[in-house]
Amino acid sequence: MKKILIADDRSETRELVRVTLSEEDFEILEAGDGGQALQLARSESPDLLILDVMMPGGLDGYQVCKQLKSDEKTSETIVLMLTAKGQDVDRETGFECGADGYFTKPFSPLQLLDKVNEVLN
Repeated sequence: MKKILIADDRSETRELVRVTLSEEDFEILEAGDGGQALQLARSESPDLLILDVMMPGGLDGYQVCKQLKSDEKTSETIVLMLTAKGQDVDRETGFECGADGYFTKPFSPLQLLDKVNEVLN
Protein backbone atom coordinates (compact mmCIF):
# COMPACT_ATOMS: atom_id res chain seq x y z
CA MET A 1 0.00 0.00 0.00
CA LYS A 2 1.37 3.40 -0.98
CA LYS A 3 1.72 6.02 1.76
CA ILE A 4 0.73 9.64 1.10
CA LEU A 5 1.33 12.62 3.39
CA ILE A 6 -1.03 15.58 2.96
CA ALA A 7 0.46 18.79 4.39
CA ASP A 8 -1.82 21.81 4.52
CA ASP A 9 -2.71 24.20 7.32
CA ARG A 10 -6.41 24.11 6.35
CA SER A 11 -8.22 21.02 7.61
CA GLU A 12 -10.85 21.49 4.89
CA THR A 13 -8.23 21.12 2.17
CA ARG A 14 -6.72 18.06 3.84
CA GLU A 15 -10.19 16.52 4.05
CA LEU A 16 -10.94 17.23 0.37
CA VAL A 17 -7.65 15.65 -0.70
CA ARG A 18 -8.20 12.69 1.66
CA VAL A 19 -11.71 12.10 0.25
CA THR A 20 -10.36 12.42 -3.31
CA LEU A 21 -7.68 9.83 -2.59
CA SER A 22 -10.14 7.47 -0.86
CA GLU A 23 -11.04 6.19 -4.33
CA GLU A 24 -7.77 4.27 -4.16
CA ASP A 25 -6.12 2.12 -1.52
CA PHE A 26 -3.64 4.54 0.08
CA GLU A 27 -2.42 5.00 3.63
CA ILE A 28 -3.02 8.67 4.40
CA LEU A 29 -1.02 10.79 6.86
CA GLU A 30 -1.72 14.45 7.61
CA ALA A 31 0.29 17.45 8.77
CA GLY A 32 -0.98 20.94 9.60
CA ASP A 33 2.28 22.89 9.29
CA GLY A 34 5.69 22.74 7.65
CA GLY A 35 7.57 21.49 10.70
CA GLN A 36 5.15 18.63 11.23
CA ALA A 37 5.27 17.79 7.52
CA LEU A 38 9.06 17.61 7.57
CA GLN A 39 9.07 15.48 10.73
CA LEU A 40 6.47 13.04 9.37
CA ALA A 41 8.19 12.82 5.98
CA ARG A 42 11.44 11.88 7.71
CA SER A 43 9.92 9.42 10.17
CA GLU A 44 7.24 7.79 7.98
CA SER A 45 8.94 7.83 4.55
CA PRO A 46 5.81 8.48 2.47
CA ASP A 47 5.84 7.62 -1.22
CA LEU A 48 4.23 10.97 -1.97
CA LEU A 49 3.90 14.33 -0.23
CA ILE A 50 1.08 16.67 -1.27
CA LEU A 51 2.38 19.97 0.05
CA ASP A 52 0.90 23.44 0.49
CA VAL A 53 3.26 26.40 0.19
CA MET A 54 1.85 28.88 2.70
CA MET A 55 1.82 27.29 6.15
CA PRO A 56 2.41 28.46 9.70
CA GLY A 57 5.18 27.28 11.97
CA GLY A 58 8.30 28.77 10.45
CA LEU A 59 8.69 26.44 7.45
CA ASP A 60 6.80 27.01 4.23
CA GLY A 61 6.27 24.35 1.59
CA TYR A 62 9.23 25.49 -0.50
CA GLN A 63 11.55 25.10 2.50
CA VAL A 64 10.11 21.68 3.35
CA CYS A 65 10.51 20.50 -0.23
CA LYS A 66 14.07 21.80 -0.49
CA GLN A 67 15.10 20.12 2.78
CA LEU A 68 13.54 16.80 1.77
CA LYS A 69 15.10 16.81 -1.68
CA SER A 70 18.55 17.68 -0.30
CA ASP A 71 18.48 14.86 2.28
CA GLU A 72 19.72 11.50 0.98
CA LYS A 73 17.14 9.62 3.09
CA THR A 74 14.14 11.55 1.70
CA SER A 75 15.34 12.80 -1.69
CA GLU A 76 13.29 10.19 -3.57
CA THR A 77 10.02 11.30 -1.98
CA ILE A 78 7.70 12.54 -4.72
CA VAL A 79 6.45 16.06 -3.92
CA LEU A 80 3.35 17.60 -5.48
CA MET A 81 2.76 21.21 -4.52
CA LEU A 82 -0.91 22.10 -3.98
CA THR A 83 -1.20 25.81 -3.34
CA ALA A 84 -3.02 29.07 -3.98
CA LYS A 85 0.28 30.55 -5.21
CA GLY A 86 -0.23 30.15 -8.94
CA GLN A 87 1.91 32.75 -10.66
CA ASP A 88 4.73 31.65 -12.97
CA VAL A 89 7.37 32.75 -10.44
CA ASP A 90 5.69 30.59 -7.78
CA ARG A 91 5.72 27.53 -10.04
CA GLU A 92 9.37 28.17 -10.95
CA THR A 93 10.27 28.43 -7.28
CA GLY A 94 8.47 25.15 -6.58
CA PHE A 95 10.32 23.31 -9.32
CA GLU A 96 13.64 24.90 -8.29
CA CYS A 97 13.06 23.49 -4.79
CA GLY A 98 12.60 20.03 -6.29
CA ALA A 99 8.82 19.65 -6.63
CA ASP A 100 7.72 16.92 -9.02
CA GLY A 101 4.40 18.60 -9.82
CA TYR A 102 2.46 21.79 -9.11
CA PHE A 103 -1.29 22.27 -8.70
CA THR A 104 -3.04 25.53 -7.91
CA LYS A 105 -6.13 25.96 -5.76
CA PRO A 106 -8.92 25.66 -6.54
CA PHE A 107 -7.98 22.34 -8.09
CA SER A 108 -9.74 19.54 -9.92
CA PRO A 109 -9.92 16.49 -7.63
CA LEU A 110 -9.99 14.21 -10.68
CA GLN A 111 -6.86 15.80 -12.15
CA LEU A 112 -5.12 15.47 -8.79
CA LEU A 113 -6.10 11.79 -8.53
CA ASP A 114 -4.88 11.17 -12.09
CA LYS A 115 -1.53 12.83 -11.30
CA VAL A 116 -1.16 10.89 -8.04
CA ASN A 117 -1.76 7.61 -9.87
CA GLU A 118 0.64 8.66 -12.62
CA VAL A 119 3.54 9.48 -10.31
CA LEU A 120 3.03 6.46 -8.06
CA ASN A 121 2.83 3.89 -10.87
